Amino acid sequence: MEIKRAGTQASGKGPAEWFTGTVRIDPLFQAPDPASVQGASVTFEPGARTAWHTHPLGQTLIVIAGCGRAQREGGPVEEIRPGDVVWFSPGEKHWHGAAPTTAMTHIAIQEKLDGKVVEWLEQVTDEQYQK
Repeated sequence: MEIKRAGTQASGKGPAEWFTGTVRIDPLFQAPDPASVQGASVTFEPGARTAWHTHPLGQTLIVIAGCGRAQREGGPVEEIRPGDVVWFSPGEKHWHGAAPTTAMTHIAIQEKLDGKVVEWLEQVTDEQYQK
């Protein structure tokens, strides 16, 4: 058994090449090999969002605070709220983040495939975000 005590893992800032706006990433867990699952709490300030990206084995988001937005390529921008659970299929191009005037926090859970959990793509434009 391993217990990760609250406050023992440093928060990080979401890098500008992967995010628009102010984003804080709080690591939660990364299972040791051979397990491949990892999770983080991610807080997006109003208007902040990820770039477009994919996950080789998919991603689950559990919204725990605020109001956000998520979109898969070719689909509508969806509002997401606390209690919502969002699943992105393996390889599905998508983005997620806060609403324009409200912050949002979600737990992000994904798995590694060949050591990789995400492929970052282009930034989400203001026009795409506002749809």
